[in-house]
Amino acid sequence: MVRPNDLYRLPWSLNDNVLAWLEPTKRCNIYCEGCYSRNDPSSDKTLEQVRADLDVFTANRKVDSISIAGGDPLIYPHIVETVRMIREDYGKKPVVNTNGVALDQKLLRELKAAGLHGLTFHVDSSQGRPHWKNKNELELLPLRLELAQMVADEGGLGVAFNSTVFRHTLKYVPELVKWSRKHIDIVHSMVFILYRTMRTEEFDFYAQGEKMPVESELVYKDMDDNPEPLMAQEIVDKIREVEPEYDACAYLGGTKDPKSLKWLLAGRLASTDKTYGYVGPNYMEAVQVGHHAVTGNFLAYTAPELLSKGRSIMAGFSAFDGGTRKALGNYSVDLAKHPLRKPPKVHFQSLAVIQPIDMMADGEANMCDGCPDITVHEGELIWSCRLDEHQQYGCFLKAAPKNASPKNGASKGAAPSEKSLPQVR
Repeated sequence: MVRPNDLYRLPWSLNDNVLAWLEPTKRCNIYCEGCYSRNDPSSDKTLEQVRADLDVFTANRKVDSISIAGGDPLIYPHIVETVRMIREDYGKKPVVNTNGVALDQKLLRELKAAGLHGLTFHVDSSQGRPHWKNKNELELLPLRLELAQMVADEGGLGVAFNSTVFRHTLKYVPELVKWSRKHIDIVHSMVFILYRTMRTEEFDFYAQGEKMPVESELVYKDMDDNPEPLMAQEIVDKIREVEPEYDACAYLGGTKDPKSLKWLLAGRLASTDKTYGYVGPNYMEAVQVGHHAVTGNFLAYTAPELLSKGRSIMAGFSAFDGGTRKALGNYSVDLAKHPLRKPPKVHFQSLAVIQPIDMMADGEANMCDGCPDITVHEGELIWSCRLDEHQQYGCFLKAAPKNASPKNGASKGAAPSEKSLPQVR
């Protein structure tokens, strides 16, 4: 069982964080079952509007990196200019979050020349992806490798993969963990995002005191095979089926439940053939605090060439971090067992689990405390995962249990008063 008190609590906050979430377009070229974003063909922003969003981030939020998302940003006509603007005018690391459908070597080369730091590919079996429909997570591994290899061939760019995990795809997590270790030299991060279920059978949702038919109006839905939300511990249990030594080092808690593991981070030290161990909490604290002391920002993304120096990480941090010390011990034993073999190259790779918004028994929304994925809407910072609520209703929805006893003047089945509604901010 992962216990928050055993981990480093990441120091990120609303105005001092690792990244910001920029959406230059809501257009997309495929449909993804777990997406929080509405596909809007007429949503392209001008470069002036993009700059205005970046100015809001600059005025309100210290960050290391800007995630360019959407929609799919690769079909945004000014994506190269946006990357260049982020790098040259704002001095931040631009990272493109994409499904990869529109990526080719020419565009990749242009993005790199403009200052791109890396790409995060979202690939999973819930997508209506051309030529890859009705494939399970294992059948999508060749596609993941194709995308990773394309970026590796260009060189100097980070590569991460996101995968939405549903109840019926939970069984594939172990193989994805094994695959990412096998390709640790070109895959720098693997992120498991748990599917968000609306739980409309348990809660009613209200905007400005009026009950809303959210199941038909919002992009995020209920699913028959996801009657209850997945929890981070379930992913951990699956990872440990193939890597018993898995050990997380840091986390973000919830805004309502401090024991919840909303963001769970682990750092794997491994070769393409063998995992030697995982960094510990002291490593992550040293990296975050040290980077902030030197640059003024918490660290979001490390240069790929530094991630390939796993042996230096083990040697440099083992004096004060138990996780890296254990990994160094395992590596030393491996060398002793094979004295004539060339010492294997060790890489650092992050494994992350994101547990999205979940509901407390009284309807309160348990958000990520210190959420990195904050975006701009009408000049204000808001949660990107709940942007659709603001766009549809002009506010965040408030929830009330269907079986709640009448209180504060709200009769059962009637719209609760503002005082009786859980406040979600």
